[in-house]
This record gives sequence, structure tokens and C-alpha cells, in this order.
Amino acid sequence: MSVNTMNFEQAATVLNAIHSQVTGSAQIAPVNTKEFISVAQKTLATGYDPVLNAISQVIGKTIFSIRPYESKFGGLEMDSLMWGAVTRKLTAADKPLSDNDAYSLTEGQSVDMYKVNKPNVLETKYMGFLTFSKDVTIFKNQLNNAFQGPAQFGSFMTMVGQNALDMIAQTKESCARMCMANFIAGKADAQNGVIHLLTEYNTDMAFQTPLTAQTVKEPANFKPFIEWVYSRISTLTKLMTERSGLFQIPVAGYDINRHTPLRDQKVYLFTDLLNDIDARVLANAYNYEFLKFSDVQSVSYWQNINTRNQVQATPSYIDSATGAIKTAANAVTVSQIMGVIFDRDAMGYTVADEEVAMTPYNTKGKYWNQTYSYVLRYYNDFTEKGIILLLD
Repeated sequence: MSVNTMNFEQAATVLNAIHSQVTGSAQIAPVNTKEFISVAQKTLATGYDPVLNAISQVIGKTIFSIRPYESKFGGLEMDSLMWGAVTRKLTAADKPLSDNDAYSLTEGQSVDMYKVNKPNVLETKYMGFLTFSKDVTIFKNQLNNAFQGPAQFGSFMTMVGQNALDMIAQTKESCARMCMANFIAGKADAQNGVIHLLTEYNTDMAFQTPLTAQTVKEPANFKPFIEWVYSRISTLTKLMTERSGLFQIPVAGYDINRHTPLRDQKVYLFTDLLNDIDARVLANAYNYEFLKFSDVQSVSYWQNINTRNQVQATPSYIDSATGAIKTAANAVTVSQIMGVIFDRDAMGYTVADEEVAMTPYNTKGKYWNQTYSYVLRYYNDFTEKGIILLLD
């Protein structure tokens, strides 16, 4: 007997046996679960629609699987770009101060108040786009025999349209993950703004036997370490609010000092670390401003869901000597990534020319095509502040 057919099966015997185990009147024993669990499957012992050959013709009830997907890393989306192929960014560099001549006047000499002191401006540019489209074919009546009425057909088309939107949302997310991966790998290759948490902790605590990535997770070691990490992150977010050249790649000839207020900081923490912080130091959490004012997000994985705390990329980043793009000589692997703290302008993406359009009706084939099209630009600005937190 199996419920995974179109037959009506008598279930009293198997249900009585299950109930006996659940209530404790019988000892636990293996249960042939296929006798009462209906498993979702592709095949069905009836005919299919003549167009897609995927939807059965005889249906008692239809469940439409519709669950809108909210793209992760959505905080990286910026204002849309509408004009021009190049976006430029202007930054005024600091220049030395001058003496106040009013307090060093010399008899018989004048003060030149027209000395030229031109601004020293750094111009950086973003160039290039990603573009893609997604097509959905809408049939007029070829699928009528697969549904019980217009309402079901409307629900079906809503499901198909939502699937297209979900794919588009995940495409944006996947590219955003690679945007983050390039930033992480670029900072690591440039050796700029990379914080080695375990190394600093061992130095700070002056252990005779330094902790490793394995021994730090032992019960006696882990709670103090997580509390120290929490405090260290709070310190780093405060340092980013100071106007300085810390945590940003400099460009020769330009004295660029930036600051990032807490409201403009994005703190993306590895889910495992954030869970440990919540579980172990939650009682003190709201004493720290970065949790109250920064954009704190949990990241389940950085690049690959099977290798969650690692990125592998051959990154491009700004060359501090020339200001041009520099590409790493080899692929860069960064492991044990616990978090990324960055200025809102350090990375992100913009959406341009976003459109959903419908073709004219095809009278011969009796269908329309609906096209979703996008132009995207993902960017990194390494002259902005960014910190990479590693558990090593």
C-alpha cells in the first residue's frame, strides 16, 4: 500500500500502529512512512497539457507555489543611474595650512593676499555595465484544459511571473556577493584594513600558549573571546568615525582623509559570529552604539553556501601608486571571514533601464512574450573606509 498513487487506501491499521508508538503504549519500531506521507513528485498517472507537457489535465485542487524572494545584500543597492556611461566621483584632498601673515608683519613690506592655492582634487570613475533579460511566454488559451477556470489560470501566471522576479532578485544578490568578494579579496591582497582577530586577542591577553582557531572554541575560551571580539568591533566602528586615512587605500599625491559616521556604516557579520554575540553578550548589547545606529546585517555565507566563511577571487582594486586599476597577480583565497565593516559609499550597485515590456499578440501562435530587462553596475571604491574581520 502507498499513498503516492491516485487510489483510496484504508489507513486504519497503519495509523493505529503509529498512534500506539506516539502515546507510549507500544515500543518504538520502524514505520513504513511511505504508506501515509504524500511526497511531492514530478510524475502523475494522467495526461498533460499539450503545450508545456508539464501540467496535468485532471485536477481536484491546485496549490500554487508562490513565495516572493527578498534578495540578500539588498543594503548595497544605491540610487539608479540614468545618464552617461561613466560615473565620476570628486574628492578634495587635504593641503597643508599656511602661516597667518597678520601676526608677522614687516615694516615697509606688504602682504600678498592674492597667492594662488589651487584645490587638489581626486577624480575617480566607475565604468561598465551588466545587463540581462528574462522572458516569460503567456499563452491565450492553450492551457485552458489544465485549469478549472480563469482564477486558477490567473494564479498560475502569477506564480510564473513571481518565479521570474525571484530569479532576478537572486541574480542581483549573487552579483552583490561577488561585489563583496572582490572587496574582501582586494583589501586582503593590498594588505589594507584586514583585522586578524585571533592574533590580536593572543597578543592582547599575552597567553603563554596562544589560542588557535580550534582551541578558541573550547567552552572555557570561547565566551571571553566573543566578548573581546564584541568590544573590538565597537572600537573599530568608533575609529571609522575619526577623520583619518585609516582603513582606506591611499593614492599617491592626494592626502585623502575620510570619516564614516555610525549612521553611514554598514556592519555585515557572519551569522555564526552574530549568533554567538547574541547568545553570549546580548545582555550588554544595547550599550554599544554600533548596534543601535549602524546597518548591522547577518550573512549566512559570503560566496559559496558550501564553503560559507571563505571567498576566492582574482580581485581588482585601485593602485595606490598610480590610481589606476590593479589586478591581483594570482587568485586570492580569504578564509575565516567573520565580518566586513564599510562605508556606505565603499561598495554597492545601481539599477538602470529597468523595464517590463510585453510583445504584441502573436496571432499565429496565440501567445505573448513578457520581457524583464535590467542594466546593473556593481562597484567598489577602495578609497573609502573598509575593514575585513578574520578569525586567524
